[in-house]
Amino acid sequence: MQRDAKEIICIGSVLWDIIGRSPREMRAGNDMPGRITRIPGGVAMNIAMTLARFGLRPVLLSALGRDAAGAELVKAGKDLGLVCDYIHFSQRPTDAYMAIEGANGLIAAIADAHSLEAAGDEILAPLFNGTLGSTQAPYSGPIALDGNLTEALLEQIALSPAFAAADLRVAPASPGKAERLRAVIAHQGATLYVNLEEAELISGARRLTTAHDGAKALLDAGARRVVVTHGANMACDTCNNDSHKAAPPRVIAARITGAGDTFMAAHIAAELQGKCRAEAIEFAQKTAATYVAGDDNYV
Repeated sequence: MQRDAKEIICIGSVLWDIIGRSPREMRAGNDMPGRITRIPGGVAMNIAMTLARFGLRPVLLSALGRDAAGAELVKAGKDLGLVCDYIHFSQRPTDAYMAIEGANGLIAAIADAHSLEAAGDEILAPLFNGTLGSTQAPYSGPIALDGNLTEALLEQIALSPAFAAADLRVAPASPGKAERLRAVIAHQGATLYVNLEEAELISGARRLTTAHDGAKALLDAGARRVVVTHGANMACDTCNNDSHKAAPPRVIAARITGAGDTFMAAHIAAELQGKCRAEAIEFAQKTAATYVAGDDNYV
């Protein structure tokens, strides 16, 4: 099956982000002035939007409701150059994410991805029925995979011949769902993108202090390749004990939600555009830092 070289499949959550941000430091129970925004979000959507900015052709595989919120998301996606033709629609409501951020970072968040989880393998149909691939002719390009999927579905993906040839780039949706990625850790084409806390949760290791420690722990747990971030500290890309590290530029954080997705998308885009591993992780760190600083001119 002929594949567009710029095509990349993004599987996972597509939803509305409702983000409340205050310029002040916050603690649990605080009531602060700030701004509330509603923007397209979800791990798969965030990754796809960034990939599109780098000239790639993201194809979304997700679940949306047959409601106004779902229709708005499809329009927003198409306006941004995303391929939304294969999204699964159901009578369930479109998912949503709500977060509170202060000057000191993320205070709390709730991810309502029940519709995505309930849809199960229905969202994967194009990769089985011959539209994008099949078990006989598996999709052989890059796939960005979101840990918002259930553990059972992630395990199905890891074992299915339809995904055997994929360059699988995997991210947990949050530390609360990180352990689900154990289901795909041994996939021969998988690269895991995690932060240090998530590396601890997936590997079972404790008291890790650097991204390199997290990468080593995940390789010891059976991962093939991992990219571990550690906030404003050094990030590490490790494969077969060959490591590349890069520190992000220092910036004042204007937003947090979506930073990890932006880092992952920038790293994927850099590698697809021919950058070496050292260049790719440095580029991803700079892109994510620009995003966190609130500057949208990061292409």
